[in-house]
Amino acid sequence: MEAQILDGKAIAKQLKEEIATEVESFKAEHGYAPGIAVVLAGADPASQTYAKQILKSFDNAGMTSQLIAMDADTTKETLQAKIIALNEDPMVSGIIVQMPLPAHLAQSMVTDVLSPDKDVDGIHPVNAGRLMLGLEAFVPATPAGGMEILHRAGVQLKGKRAVVVGRSAILGKPMAMLLLAEHATVTICHSRTVDLGSVIREGDVLAACVGKAHMITGDMIKPGAVVIDFGINYIGDKMVGDVDFEQAKEVASAITPVPGGTGPVTNAMLLKNTLMAAKRLAVRAK
Repeated sequence: MEAQILDGKAIAKQLKEEIATEVESFKAEHGYAPGIAVVLAGADPASQTYAKQILKSFDNAGMTSQLIAMDADTTKETLQAKIIALNEDPMVSGIIVQMPLPAHLAQSMVTDVLSPDKDVDGIHPVNAGRLMLGLEAFVPATPAGGMEILHRAGVQLKGKRAVVVGRSAILGKPMAMLLLAEHATVTICHSRTVDLGSVIREGDVLAACVGKAHMITGDMIKPGAVVIDFGINYIGDKMVGDVDFEQAKEVASAITPVPGGTGPVTNAMLLKNTLMAAKRLAVRAK
């Protein structure tokens, strides 16, 4: 029997409808809409595309958004001054600085001044630390979206073996922490893991976030496992995941497709994080 396809587009649609309803309630209570500021330094095509998607999704949800486009040669001082101004703007609930930044700007110079209370992309060390400690935190939208898919699919994580392939600070590590918080036994694999296939085959749940096309084949997957594929890779003009979908769907019990799996839900989780930030800030302002 082929795996159940975990339809990220359908989940994102449902999520966005729920968020739009909550936004209307927030506006009725507070007299303004939650809003995000997207800071874009330079002209990276992928970043520009993603920024446009953010603006559109926020508009559709009844939330406000603004794009702050800066030149690729923007100085550290100019960028930091803009972030500080957004921190202080009461109409801005969340701030996201598009990565990658131009080569002369380090991500640390963003987190040095970004308010953790408006860090809706979960990149600030304060939010990363709170996540590790099991405290309420803003979680990067991509792993948060992966967990939302698991929840809505009714996957029980308590006591299960979960394998995360990839250890990035914005995906692999937070995904592992989220799984651990739900009482899964978690293994993190990476480029130096010996006999990767045998480790992956231990997983009742597999989260693939390594960024290599079709790196994980069907024979590496435990029969009946649930597979969440975060990979965005291209073979020619075709977008594919880290998992060989055609092989994996014959082995797994459920799997996210690429495209149409984790991607759409990531966008919705950014909306959810911004609404959460707005609610917290509104309480503090009383």
